[in-house]
Amino acid sequence: MELSVEFFPPKTPEGESKLHLVRERFSERLKPAFYSVTFGAGGSTQSGTLKVVSDIHAAGAAVAPHLSCVGSSRESVREMLKQYQALGIKRIVALRGDLPSGMGQYGEFQNANQLVEFIRTETGDWFHIDVAAYPETHPQAKSPASDVGFFAQKMQAGANSAITQYFYNTDAYFRFVDEAYKLGATQPIVAGIMPITNSSQLIRFSDACGAEIPRWIRLRLQSYGDDSASIRAFGEEVVTDLCDQLLVAGAPGLHFYSLNQANAVLAITDNLSLNK
Repeated sequence: MELSVEFFPPKTPEGESKLHLVRERFSERLKPAFYSVTFGAGGSTQSGTLKVVSDIHAAGAAVAPHLSCVGSSRESVREMLKQYQALGIKRIVALRGDLPSGMGQYGEFQNANQLVEFIRTETGDWFHIDVAAYPETHPQAKSPASDVGFFAQKMQAGANSAITQYFYNTDAYFRFVDEAYKLGATQPIVAGIMPITNSSQLIRFSDACGAEIPRWIRLRLQSYGDDSASIRAFGEEVVTDLCDQLLVAGAPGLHFYSLNQANAVLAITDNLSLNK
């Protein structure tokens, strides 16, 4: 069972200093198998991604930069792959990505399976490639069946494993896994986990990405109003229970969307006796 943590590139020196301390806490207590590092809309923080990835790698930890189809040419991706290979990076998260507002089309890659195929053609087996999965269906998918079909294509294109969008319904996750495996996927599908610490932020994220907040959770969060301590305590309980159900039922790993914060993730993993 593998544990991993996602970061985003900070935009300020203060954010960089804070992320350094957060990563040290994770490395001391959780010892994740790897960290992933996102990019901004349209690849807008790709240079920031490279800096964070370089820092984490220099500290001796495994790290996986995100690569996106959005606005990417074959040459630009080729150059990024060369940079990561030169650093000794061995893992990549390959995504289609979302078009930012005002950007009308993707670059030379229309979808993630084309990006995965290109990475394999260019670099062979150098990289462990993760792709995305959507247990509750990608918001732009024509149907749940077509969404699982596209996912299976990514796995067939050469992905080693997948990381899901976050969810709070284990049935959705296990049904997705079963359907993907029926289409021939065999690789691990790791559960993406979003701690609950801020209700308005969670609702905004979820509405944007298509992740469902079950009605009973949404109503409970609303009932707490501005009582942040109660929201955090309730969120810790809910997400701990979610992770426990996933692990007991055989999920191959948990990938925590940390939002560059350590406390909530470490509280959950403490409850699950997963910290070192």
